[in-house]
Amino acid sequence: MTTTGSPDLAARVRAALASVVDPEIRRPITDLGMVRSVDVHDGGRVTVGVDLTVAGCPMKGTLVRDVSAAVGALDGVTGVDVDLGVMTPEQRQALRSRLRGGTGDPVIPFAQPGSLTKVYAIASGKGGVGKSSVTANLAAAMAADGLSVGVVDADIYGFSIPRMLGVDRQPTRVDSMLLPPIEHGVKVVSIGMFVPQGQPVVWRGPMLHRALEQFLADVFWGDLDVLLLDLPPGTGDIAISVAQLLPGSEIVVVTTPQAAAAEVAERAGSVVTQTSQRVVGVVENMSWLEQPDGTRLEVFGSGGGRRVAERLSAAVGTDVPLLGQVPLDVAVRQAGDDGTPVVLADPESAGARVLRDVARSLASRSRGLAGMQLGIQPVSR
Repeated sequence: MTTTGSPDLAARVRAALASVVDPEIRRPITDLGMVRSVDVHDGGRVTVGVDLTVAGCPMKGTLVRDVSAAVGALDGVTGVDVDLGVMTPEQRQALRSRLRGGTGDPVIPFAQPGSLTKVYAIASGKGGVGKSSVTANLAAAMAADGLSVGVVDADIYGFSIPRMLGVDRQPTRVDSMLLPPIEHGVKVVSIGMFVPQGQPVVWRGPMLHRALEQFLADVFWGDLDVLLLDLPPGTGDIAISVAQLLPGSEIVVVTTPQAAAAEVAERAGSVVTQTSQRVVGVVENMSWLEQPDGTRLEVFGSGGGRRVAERLSAAVGTDVPLLGQVPLDVAVRQAGDDGTPVVLADPESAGARVLRDVARSLASRSRGLAGMQLGIQPVSR
């Protein structure tokens, strides 16, 4: 970074720029090598040269605003100009290496021994039980509580997370690295961001595995507290790939109270007996419809979630709790269609309160030991 003009004011400008965070990468632009120059002119006007990661950076307006605000607030600065440029291929390569911890090769950070990210795969035995709605609301609730959260829409054929979280743009591509869009404080990636409206995805198993692998390794997620994966219904290719790529991931099973749905959900949870994962709990969705007189109409029957929890506990040999019962709530559906999860749009609604409690329960759990280095060395006698 070059500097001209008053040394004292230039130093204060550089210090102020360290507080400007790239809206996609979520790190100071000074740490990312994005500040090219600082020029202090006579009279106190300052020109800051900023190199964008890519020419069509969708967040450049935010960067210009934040740089102008940070520098313009300094004593002695009478005006701010932001001169936008674009990183060279060499600069982008250095950036990728810096973000990936010194190597330019993509790896799945959540599968590394030192990862502290809690990874939850939200699963269901059949479609139509509200699994994606539960995923979107859990993510938004955790982010609202101050956690760093990411969501992988792994339901390749039936993707709906972008709509439910209000994401309407593609990730920014920095050569082979993708920077995920952020909405409601949640980083999101989905095949729906790359497929034209209305076009189906017609892929076989190996392509599904590769797509999931790219979502995990080629996307720069940063330091996440929690990663949620919205799985497709059933126990097919994606469920197997998640177990292979993320052996430390844990399963949350979503069902409705209906006996038929509960039986299928039980099979989805029992997959852990073959994958060495862990089921951390069951969420029962659409549990009842609150009537004007305060009574509950059990549209889909009752007891399905508790039966799934009890049977999974017996099958896996550990306690699988019923994490919550989410009522059938018009507000949940409406908020999902509008792109703002109900935990944000109507936080005091019945459904939002239950979903927020489930999110806090999952967020407070300790990260499992699977795949982690324990610092234990064998001792020979």
